Amino acid sequence: VQLQASGGGLVQTGGSLRVSCAASGRTFSSYALGWFRQAPGKEREFVAAISRGGGTTYYADSVKGRFTISRDIAKNTVYLQMNSLKPEDTAVYYCAAGRFSIMLTIIITEPTRYGYWGQGTLVTVSS
Repeated sequence: VQLQASGGGLVQTGGSLRVSCAASGRTFSSYALGWFRQAPGKEREFVAAISRGGGTTYYADSVKGRFTISRDIAKNTVYLQMNSLKPEDTAVYYCAAGRFSIMLTIIITEPTRYGYWGQGTLVTVSS
């Protein structure tokens, strides 16, 4: 599966932004999807994930209540709606796809567990 992220940009503190990730391939619905982010000088960190069917979602504590992950199987697209943005949310956001036999937090939050990655989209939150 190939992933193409888009929708990043510059937003003020407290603003909102939605990033998208379009996937190619007919097996989109067989993958769990995740969003990760990487700020300059920092390691890539987990942001959110969604199960294959979209019925279960997971969030990092730092974004819980502010970000929402969703997927549109018909459009082969996963979204990350980001509200109440903070300067510390500034990062390159990456979407990723993986196949998991079981959705355990310790697994779906680990970047090395995902087999496919998009190219990233930059989100900058100004103070």
